[in-house]
Amino acid sequence: MFRALRVRNFRIYASANLVSLTGTWMQRIGQDWLVLQLSGNSGVALGLITALQFGPTLLLSMYGGVLADRYAKRRLLIITQALMGVLALLLGILVATEGVALWHVFVLAAGLGAVSAIDAPVRQAFVSEMVGPELLGNAVSLNSTIFNGARLVGPSLAGLLIGAASGDTAPAFFVNAASFAFTIGALAGMRADELRPSPPVARAGGQLRAGLAYTWAHPDLVLAMVLAFVIGTFGFNYQVTIALMARQRFDLGAEAFGLLSTCFAIGSLSGALLSTRRSVRPRQRFLVISAVVFGLCTVVAGLMPSYASFAVLLVPTGAAALVFSVANNSFVQLGVDPQMRGRVMALYFMCFMGGTPVGAPLIGWISEHLGAPWGLMLGGGVCVVAGLGAAAFLARGRRVRLEARLTPPLLQLRVGPRVAAVDSARLRAAEEVVAERAPGQQSLNG
Repeated sequence: MFRALRVRNFRIYASANLVSLTGTWMQRIGQDWLVLQLSGNSGVALGLITALQFGPTLLLSMYGGVLADRYAKRRLLIITQALMGVLALLLGILVATEGVALWHVFVLAAGLGAVSAIDAPVRQAFVSEMVGPELLGNAVSLNSTIFNGARLVGPSLAGLLIGAASGDTAPAFFVNAASFAFTIGALAGMRADELRPSPPVARAGGQLRAGLAYTWAHPDLVLAMVLAFVIGTFGFNYQVTIALMARQRFDLGAEAFGLLSTCFAIGSLSGALLSTRRSVRPRQRFLVISAVVFGLCTVVAGLMPSYASFAVLLVPTGAAALVFSVANNSFVQLGVDPQMRGRVMALYFMCFMGGTPVGAPLIGWISEHLGAPWGLMLGGGVCVVAGLGAAAFLARGRRVRLEARLTPPLLQLRVGPRVAAVDSARLRAAEEVVAERAPGQQSLNG
């Protein structure tokens, strides 16, 4: 389960990343709570801040992938981590001096999103340089485990810190600003001779188009991108829906909000740990099943009538979300050539996160006008439809059956080999032979 941690560079990076991501989750909780404070509990404002944070992914992610393929990834990561630390520090100072306004939060969220859009594809491509292709799948799963381990701790710490400060979110932002120093230190302390850098791509025109053409030429990658876009747009909006469920549906405070986020993180951590045992590239039908299961869990979570039942349902929902996310990420990374990995992963993140500027405000508007549960149920319903549509696409010309049993629990989609198409030229030739041997008889077409 932890075999990639035998690599020293990855081990120190993962340790520092756990600290840094804990701070990042504290900032996310603090930022969402600050927006609710400044906007009067507006679901639209909460969706908009999420959109501004992830919107730059659409514009800058592919450029970040080009940079990842062209320059030293470790140096790029030191720069992006330092910039994100400065932005977090600036927001903390504005809140601490009571000079913060809602537009300040919007601008800084957009700035953080712009830097993150460059950082994400570089960081994902850098994993393969630390561990090599044989440990890449395990390292991706461990990264997700670390991410969700931080999600498990960060929201609770943020909720306790904000509650202890009587609603002041500044301490959460200061902690996050300091946490980036750990990642920068780990990157600077790596042994460069133990890295496995891919050959740099020379500066040339058309490199973005080459990445798009490469992806389009591989239908398996296209399917993964489509699923990532739909589920990222309509399903992965829990930073909006959990906050609104806590504030509107259950009328609770920051501590309860942080606890709900922690329940979701417990499930996510479980799903990530389960995924670490996978050593080969996932199959397409596994992506489809995990997408449908996640959508169904989201719908059921929206139907829960009480705070306790909602918190309990967040655990399997978080697990399903991470099983799909890790599998899809590994599926893409293990299916591309090293020289194209930066650009393809940038396109993947553009699909996975780029729909958030549309999905988050939409889900926020639905939650505000129809009720927070509807945001969950409609978003989950779209994910189920997308998964079933992908299953229908894979099943074209194949024999498909769904197997289920209770003891032991099993849900398996079996897809037979594609039925070979009949060559029309051979068919016509056969008709001519039959017509010659049996004149007067009706042709095969008749």
